[in-house]
Amino acid sequence: MAEPVYRRVVIKLSGEYLAGAHPFGIDQPTIDRIAGDLIAARQLGGEIAVVVGGGNIVRGVEVSSRGVSRPTGDTMGMLATVMNCLALEAAIERKGSPARTLSAFVMPQICELFTRAATHKYLAEGRIVLLGGGTGNPFFTTDTTAVLRAAEIGAHAVLKATNVDGVYSADPKKDPSAKRFERLTHSQAIEGGYKVMDATAFALARETSLPIIVFSIAEPGSIGAILRGTGHGTIVAG
Repeated sequence: MAEPVYRRVVIKLSGEYLAGAHPFGIDQPTIDRIAGDLIAARQLGGEIAVVVGGGNIVRGVEVSSRGVSRPTGDTMGMLATVMNCLALEAAIERKGSPARTLSAFVMPQICELFTRAATHKYLAEGRIVLLGGGTGNPFFTTDTTAVLRAAEIGAHAVLKATNVDGVYSADPKKDPSAKRFERLTHSQAIEGGYKVMDATAFALARETSLPIIVFSIAEPGSIGAILRGTGHGTIVAG
């Protein structure tokens, strides 16, 4: 079997995707399929860490728009990411593969605290590591968390799983003439204002020389295809 192109990666999954066709919550068939894809990707020989959003449960920005302070709303959103990690961990382990949730918050009854040492230990053991709690600070998205954690643990790339197969000049669902990019620099992604990730995440990736691969999670096996270098996505690098 060919070695993966990217040996250690952080995969960014949106919380909204875990809701499946529902407006909120966790859709079990969806989370089971993603668990299977993560296990298949791990079996290629790479090391897999996952950052999950929380938008299927709580969106901090929306909560704060209804009268809760932004720091409190963001904290609620970060706690939602831990819930998603626990659900995904359970789905992975039901399929017979080891996983471990680490959180930016101290919550010993629920999961371990994120540290680089713990992450490296569990990745070396062959576990899929699920990174919850965002950065642990308000005002940062889970996109930025994914790039931050990737830089901290020495990952070779961030894989941004979305509903579309790359970065487009406009929303392809609304604009049929939207152009798809095969490759962009971090600076082009920031200057173009492409909404696939926030500017802070792209800026941190540029500073730490981390490539970001934007691809569609809707296609079964897409994570493994990206790791093998045969997947369809946009590479943001250099």
